[in-house]
Formats: sequence, structure tokens, C-alpha cells
Amino acid sequence: MSNLDLRPAPTVCGGRADVTARPVRDLLAAKPVMLGESTEVRRLLPSMGRRMVGAWCFVDHYGPDDIEREPGMQVPPHPHIGLQTVSWLHDGEVLHRDSLGSEQVLRPRELGLMTSGRAIAHAEQSPREHAKLLHGAQLWVALPDAHRHTAPSWEHHAELPQVSGGGGLSATVILGDLDGARSPGTTFTPLMGADITLAAGTDTRLPLQPDFEYAALTMSGEAEVDGVRLAPGSLLYLGCGRRELPLRATVDSAFMLLGGEPFEERIVMWWNFVGRTHEDIAQAREDWVSGTRFGEVSPYEGAPLPAPELPPVPLKARGRTR
Repeated sequence: MSNLDLRPAPTVCGGRADVTARPVRDLLAAKPVMLGESTEVRRLLPSMGRRMVGAWCFVDHYGPDDIEREPGMQVPPHPHIGLQTVSWLHDGEVLHRDSLGSEQVLRPRELGLMTSGRAIAHAEQSPREHAKLLHGAQLWVALPDAHRHTAPSWEHHAELPQVSGGGGLSATVILGDLDGARSPGTTFTPLMGADITLAAGTDTRLPLQPDFEYAALTMSGEAEVDGVRLAPGSLLYLGCGRRELPLRATVDSAFMLLGGEPFEERIVMWWNFVGRTHEDIAQAREDWVSGTRFGEVSPYEGAPLPAPELPPVPLKARGRTR
């Protein structure tokens, strides 16, 4: 779960000034980015039009890619602070290893949730023997200031609660709760994430929380969300103030619904770090370069990811804070 850009731009996120307090339909364009040498992803958050959705601050969608004769995902050890990573697959497998000693093969519709807290390192790879297709999403959740120095941890949840909305809708609750079903995954802010499938011919409505802001990420098919037909890899920002969400599908479709209470704190996001000040980011980078604080990912064949150079001007988080 990483940003491999060698010249990452600092991103200032958070604060309620950017939150649309009413329902909207804002379609956000994706930016193609290479993840390692063989996996191209569509980066949807942060974007020019939207920095966060609740505490969700980073969203990549990838695949479906035919990797039958390819190495697939190959992301070397890299560091994180101040965030959680969420790994979610529709096809294929990803081998997670981290500096806590965790080692887990993730499979479709299983939750891989890593809380970096004060510091963690991890690597992600397609296993040597892997399925033909690789398709999924990788996401970050910003930790609030009160919890961003918590101890790092890893969670794997193979069984997640299901919601059946009738009329051809079914959902897996990834984080938070949806329609009374709650995920076992740990959260630190009011947050939700769900994987929703719509059978061909579905015409229904999904209950929402009006205090949350939401966005829909289409994974496959052509889901129609509040009247907007979405191609795979699209992210539709929906704003706040919704009590229900109209959904239709003429073909079998799937999308991820991401939501949460607007994140009031301003954060600085650079490379694979989420902090509050330039000093937070600079210290984390120095600790990674010097080999302290983050630990070692073992076993792993190969070198860890080198840290890019910091920009020539100080990183600053501006705006409203708690």
C-alpha cells in the first residue's frame, strides 16, 4: 500500500471548508500511476477536485489485469506513519509482510487492515503462484491526532458481515457499519466502507447517514448511482445530507461505497506519510533513511524502497484544526 512516486507532491487535506454540506454528483477523474514495475493503478484520491472523503485520504483502483505470465504486484518494503491501509481484492491474491512479523495472503473480499500509528514498514507482492487476474483497490485512512502515535498493528478478517437490501443488492461491510451490520475492523473516526454488488435489473435505495459525506468507486459493470452511470475506475463524490442513495443496474455491477464524518483536522500527506507538520514528515523520512524506528520486513528478497527528496520549501498544514 504505497505511493511509489519519486517526486511526490505534498498534499494538504482535511478541514470542513472543503466539504459539500448538501447532496452533489461530482465525478472525479483518475490519474494513471505506476505501482512498481508491472502494475498500473488509477489514483482517485487525492485529486485536484477532492482531497478526502471522511477520513479516507488515498484511493487507488487497479485491474482487472492479466498477470498469468507476469510477476503481478511487486512493492518493496516501505514505511508509513499516521494512517491505516485497507487492502481490498475482487480477483487475485496479495502477500502482505510487515515489520511486526505479520505474513498473510489476502484473497478476494477479505479485509487486510494495517494501522501504522507511530511507524511500520510493509511489502506487498503477488505470490509466485498466483491467479490469472489481479483486481482491487488500495486505500488509506488518516488517523486523528489523538491516535496517530498509537502502536502499529495488523488485522486480517476473512469473514465480514453481509447486508442484503433486496431487489438485487448485496453488500459486504468492510469498515464501520451499514444498515445495522458492523465490520470487526478497527476504526478511529466515524467511518464506513462497503463493497456493494448489484444484479442486472436492480432498482433500489440504500440507507445512509446524513452527517456523513460519501463517494462511490465503481469496480466493475456500470452501476447507476443517484442517476449517474459510472464506468469502472470512476469515483463519484456525493457530498453530505443524504438519507438514502438511489441505485440501479442494467448489467451485473459492483462498487465500493466510502463514507465518514468530515475530517476536521488539517493534515500534511507526503510520500507514504501522514503528519501535521513539516517536522513530522522530515523526521519520518530521516528515520527511514537511517534504518531506525520502522523495523525490518523479513523475509524479503531485495532492497527496500528508497525515500525521495523532500521539496525545497517547508511543508505546511493550513486551515481549521480541532
